Amino acid sequence: MARRKVITFATSETLGELRQLANELAYKCPNPPFMTPEWYYRKVTVVSPAPLGKQRRDPKDDPYLACALAARAQAIVSRDEDLLVLEKPFGIEIVTPRELLVRLTRSR
Repeated sequence: MARRKVITFATSETLGELRQLANELAYKCPNPPFMTPEWYYRKVTVVSPAPLGKQRRDPKDDPYLACALAARAQAIVSRDEDLLVLEKPFGIEIVTPRELLVRLTRSR
């Protein structure tokens, strides 16, 4: 994201979940050695979620699928097994963070 190799998208719902997680992590690690959530909030592109129709395997994943569909994303980056088993819902690939890094390294 910082090197402009990927564009990230979020909805108000997915940002809310990220804020909650960031607050939990800040409580556990007050001086994190990684980027701050505020930096991410300034860089992310916020979209309105697209309607999905029926729910998938894990309803908690639907907001991320709705976001990706609305953004016309090429991929969702996740380690969530319920997302990974879907493989390519709506034509959107689900990849692990490691796979994304491998692909970005190859594209240099």
